[in-house]
Amino acid sequence: MKKDSTKLFWYLIAIGLFIIFALMLTSSILNVGDRLTKIHPYVEYGFYGLVFLLVYFLILRPLQIILFSPAFSVETTLNKKPRKNFPLYKKVAKRLISQEDFSDEQKQKLKDSMKNPDELQASLEHAFNHHVKKKINKIIRKHAKTVMISTAISQNGRLDFITVFVVNLNMIKELVVTCGFRPSMKNLSKLTVNVFTTALIAEGLESININDVLPQSTMNALADVPLIRPILSSIMQGISNALLTLRIGIVTRKFLFSDAKEITKSEIRRGALLEAAKMLPVVVAEGLAMFPQKIFKLFKKKPATDENDTTQS
Repeated sequence: MKKDSTKLFWYLIAIGLFIIFALMLTSSILNVGDRLTKIHPYVEYGFYGLVFLLVYFLILRPLQIILFSPAFSVETTLNKKPRKNFPLYKKVAKRLISQEDFSDEQKQKLKDSMKNPDELQASLEHAFNHHVKKKINKIIRKHAKTVMISTAISQNGRLDFITVFVVNLNMIKELVVTCGFRPSMKNLSKLTVNVFTTALIAEGLESININDVLPQSTMNALADVPLIRPILSSIMQGISNALLTLRIGIVTRKFLFSDAKEITKSEIRRGALLEAAKMLPVVVAEGLAMFPQKIFKLFKKKPATDENDTTQS
């Protein structure tokens, strides 16, 4: 009874957060639409049509894919009674076989073991640990980089909120599609809370003063660099959001690949944060490499010799 009440609690929290997000999104859309109607009513209608398509493909469609995927965890591959989950094993195996980048060798192993629950169990466990996990980490880094670049360029807190929410939702969807299954509804509800909280943090980071983050000695050293404060502030916002996105991706992976060694909430949180911190330098390096070189030229001071030559002449 207590277990059911806990599930209901997380379900209600997740539903409530989605309603809040929908209201915030609707408010932002109507606000923009009201401004566009001053240009021409048809511009407003076109905007609403575009928004409808974006909401469907970026929010509603990913939600549909996630919710209608089979609930599964690699923990069940350790089950001593594989016959009980045999139909589910088959369903997951077929999804993995349908993936284009899944190796022919792995596909053949799954096909050959499709008639035996014990062999299929072993084949699935091998496929997840040697192929799917690596692919999942690449997907997590890709979406973290997207969040970093998007929120670093954007100078609007509400836009950052929507961007982080949508990118994280699509990251979870892509992880579910890659695995062929989703976490339990309870864990999905927890992920919803994580995603919404991260999006709120992204909106709040817009108001952070760079002087409160870096020591005064560092700010004094950078004082002569043109536009350094707004650019550095934006990049730090992007990096912070990327770290939070990495954490959500890793928590999702841990829900999908849970095992007996890591089942408590505190262990999942601590392990996710540590792993996210290890991934962050790679994401930051790849993200910064995509920024226009003209932006980084602003960081460079002009040589002092130029001023001396001008004075002498």
